[in-house]
Amino acid sequence: MGKYFGTDGFRGEANKNLTFEHAVQIGRFLGWYYGANQGKKAKIVIGKDTRRSSYMFEYALCTGLMASGADAYIMHVTTTPSVAYITRVDDFDCGIMISASHNPYYDNGIKLLNGNGEKMDEETILKVEDYIDGKFEVPVAERDNIGRTVDYVAGRNRYIGYLISLSKYSFKDVKVGLDVANGAAWQIAKGVFDALGAKTYVMNDAPDGLNINTDCGSTHIEHLQKFVVEKGLDIGFAYDGDADRCLCVDEKGNVITGDHIIYVYGQYMKERGKLVNNKVVTTIMSNFGLYKALDKVGIEYEKTKVGDKYVYENMVQNGHRIGGEQSGHIIFSKYATTGDGILTSLKMMEVMLAKEKPMSELAAPVVFYPQVLKNVRVKSKPDAQNDPDVQKAVDEVANALGDTGRILVRESGTEPVIRVMVEAESDEICEKYVDQVIDVIREKGHLV
Repeated sequence: MGKYFGTDGFRGEANKNLTFEHAVQIGRFLGWYYGANQGKKAKIVIGKDTRRSSYMFEYALCTGLMASGADAYIMHVTTTPSVAYITRVDDFDCGIMISASHNPYYDNGIKLLNGNGEKMDEETILKVEDYIDGKFEVPVAERDNIGRTVDYVAGRNRYIGYLISLSKYSFKDVKVGLDVANGAAWQIAKGVFDALGAKTYVMNDAPDGLNINTDCGSTHIEHLQKFVVEKGLDIGFAYDGDADRCLCVDEKGNVITGDHIIYVYGQYMKERGKLVNNKVVTTIMSNFGLYKALDKVGIEYEKTKVGDKYVYENMVQNGHRIGGEQSGHIIFSKYATTGDGILTSLKMMEVMLAKEKPMSELAAPVVFYPQVLKNVRVKSKPDAQNDPDVQKAVDEVANALGDTGRILVRESGTEPVIRVMVEAESDEICEKYVDQVIDVIREKGHLV
């Protein structure tokens, strides 16, 4: 990770950590880098979510791009996966999404995508950061070389058409609930489900720039749970602010996490001989119950670091077809280069309709193990993590748990914190073993 950009773009509170000047600079660099630097006029596509500051950042990015000679194609309010799709299929030099995903409205972010619709490579990101830090200058365009903006709402419509084309079944008479989080999916998700014939019930679809993710969407799934039960719906789907993740609610009001989704669709693929390499990709934070369920049906799995970026890299390197995170970032590599919440919804609908079973039955084999996670502030994350006595304590817990649970000790990526997590057959066992390791960290003097 660089100075400004993390695993999911340049994020911060609007005009505090992430300013409109930063956006102009990012536009200036990208317009030159993909254009004049290569002897041509760059074509760059931009999407945004519904938060108030997204409009400011959109205009700032366009200003920078045009000043460097690029043409900026504006998709307006749309989802991250739609920008990734259009960047790839319409041959743009790169794509930009303005969003802070599930964060509150006052935060924002700028995500950069390469010409294949994938997250921008580290080498290019570091060049952007060097330009922001004033380590070099880029020329401004003049006369007929100055860029322009192009209204590209047609790109969003093309993406909607693509999603509709992927469905193998009519959704006629299926009652579906959608929580669009007052975010980027509000103009897209209902249109897709309506076109496929579903009886669609939508909530949190009145964005005002300040209510994105506020007590709604995938981070507040309890509202969709209640909605599904009260309305007697067959299934519900909840998205985050930029709709690159999706969580489900079954007809009984139970939460269907990303782990459940990976199991349900992975099993469906295996039954049809479509699960390439007989593997799914997870992160180290997936629940132990998922692995037990996968073992029972003979599906193998990879484990990556936390972050859909790492899941996608593993999938590309090894040719795997499905992977994701418990939080609902699910990647179907045959159809998309990023997590896509609406696509995930369609795939869950496909399994339900193909197998003629309710989601509660499809997801039932994944029984989540109790989990206890505690964060401890330490003087030095590497010193605490690599302490021989701490490692010995972790090994002792792992041996004691055997195949009835697991322990995970990892460093926070943003804070001076070590996270100690245990999954086991009861909360009491989890608490006991988490505290056992934390006691050793304390005894060795690592705590702040």
